[in-house]
Amino acid sequence: MNIESLLTAKVIEAVKECYGAEVESDKIQLQATRKEFAGDLTVVVFPFTRFSKKSPEETGKELGEYLKSHIEEVKDYNVVKGFLNVEISSAYWLEVLNEVSRDSKYGYRHEKSGHSYMIEYSSPNTNKPLHLGHIRNNLLGWSVSEIQKANGHEVKMVNLVNDRGIHICKSMIAWKKFANGATPESVGMKGDHFVGDYYVRFDKEYKAQVKQLMTEKGLDEEEAKKQAPILLEAQDMLRKWEAGDEETVALWRTMNGWVLKGFDETYRLMGVGFDKVYFESQTYKKGRDIVLKGLADGVLYRKDTGSVWADLTGDGLDHKLLLRDDGTSVYMTQDIGTAYERFNEFDMDEMIYVVGNEQNYHFQVLSLICGKLGFAWANKIKHLSYGMVELPEGKMKSREGTVVDADDLMQEMINTARETSQELGKLDGYSAEEAEDVYRKVALGALKYFILKVDPKKTMLFNPKESIDFNGNTGPFIQYTYARIQSVLRKAAEAGTVPQEASVHIALSEKEQQLIKLIAKLPDVVGEAGTTYSPALLANYSYDLAKEFNQFYHDFSILKEENDSVKNFRLLLAKVCGEAIKNAMGMLGIEMPDRM
Repeated sequence: MNIESLLTAKVIEAVKECYGAEVESDKIQLQATRKEFAGDLTVVVFPFTRFSKKSPEETGKELGEYLKSHIEEVKDYNVVKGFLNVEISSAYWLEVLNEVSRDSKYGYRHEKSGHSYMIEYSSPNTNKPLHLGHIRNNLLGWSVSEIQKANGHEVKMVNLVNDRGIHICKSMIAWKKFANGATPESVGMKGDHFVGDYYVRFDKEYKAQVKQLMTEKGLDEEEAKKQAPILLEAQDMLRKWEAGDEETVALWRTMNGWVLKGFDETYRLMGVGFDKVYFESQTYKKGRDIVLKGLADGVLYRKDTGSVWADLTGDGLDHKLLLRDDGTSVYMTQDIGTAYERFNEFDMDEMIYVVGNEQNYHFQVLSLICGKLGFAWANKIKHLSYGMVELPEGKMKSREGTVVDADDLMQEMINTARETSQELGKLDGYSAEEAEDVYRKVALGALKYFILKVDPKKTMLFNPKESIDFNGNTGPFIQYTYARIQSVLRKAAEAGTVPQEASVHIALSEKEQQLIKLIAKLPDVVGEAGTTYSPALLANYSYDLAKEFNQFYHDFSILKEENDSVKNFRLLLAKVCGEAIKNAMGMLGIEMPDRM
């Protein structure tokens, strides 16, 4: 039984013994003692004064005496107004340290919860490379998945590739018009970058044609946008694709193949992956079939123009388009089909979509329409909404080519990590290959930590230079702390000392006890991060732990300590602290170098 559970049980017992009253465990309020007071845990006394008929201070003292005499782990207590601050003995915290040291996967729940998730993230379009916004999406989706696994849940990590639609046809039309048969191989480019350039080229040509129609034919801007020849060609290509035109489908397969190969390289460097990849081109027909059945059943309605809609006005929303006038599908239709296939295949307890907050309405509508269509799993659809990533210069626009490319950013981070590490001279003696591996870990650790330490709901400003600083609340600072711990353990091993379980008779300083208490919090932080879908909790916990260790390291000698029992304890404390940091950061996808 942990100390919180033990205290709760004994407070219930004390109230009954002292005042003859029964209280439920959920009425016992326990919290960490505020730093300005002596103690580890604080019991809120006010609810018990109605039983004691005494002041909060007197009631607190009576309960404190009972706890001190009935729990050997309680060293002392003090009462501040209506708060009973309980001090826990050093022996208890040393036993906690020993217990944690026996579990190299501390922070992970070892028994299965019986709860299952499918978590969709990434969801790229095959008309452009991944950018900074995708990085936040991928890192968030991957980390939330790993945190749920750490909580004992079964998790399927999936990707839905948006490989059809008008945006794909825009890249295809531009390639046909302007590429002269060029391929990624012939020009030496990654396939996703190659195709993305033609998406930008389409937009450039489209704007030029709109301007020309306005100037030469006197059309207003809205009409000119509708009549631009290159857009009409893209719309015609979409119809041909949906009709199965061989030439169109062959080009579509080729260009998608180029892009998907490029995506795979980016995912590998980023350190993310999927259990299954879905393609909209394979699910949109199922969505259309479901919509047509909903129409036949009277759940949906058709306008005179031929388009099919859902009336959501009774739910406080508007009317939602599901099939266009020409019968082609929209995103909502495709998502209905994909959800249907997923729940039929896996029947998970929750389907989490990791998608930016500009799609909040979309997922509200998706769940609502699926419910109207009679699917029992409609209420299992959840949207993990996150804020956009902005730059000092403002927002990104992929059509105009003003994006921060994911590949370029990761490479730039690796270059910066290389320069910084070489200046510090920390990797002397490493082979070039070993050093490059450390540079990669530091660079991606900096990127991942900077993005994941921000609450997902918040819009964030990304600053690459700030993220790779070796001081402050950054990934490299935490990695450096871990490497420092490994250096201490290596030196101890070279001297023939390997940490063993600590003696429970050692007197702990406040700093040492505080460090053990912080390590012990990891499972609770993992649990809360899982409940709130917030890797930021683990990121900031890792920083707090690294900062606390560095203060301990500054104040206390480890290897030069003359008392063998104390030296062993401090070595064990360092080792366990390193493992806790590694496990917490591992759930964020951040690797820990043994040396920096």
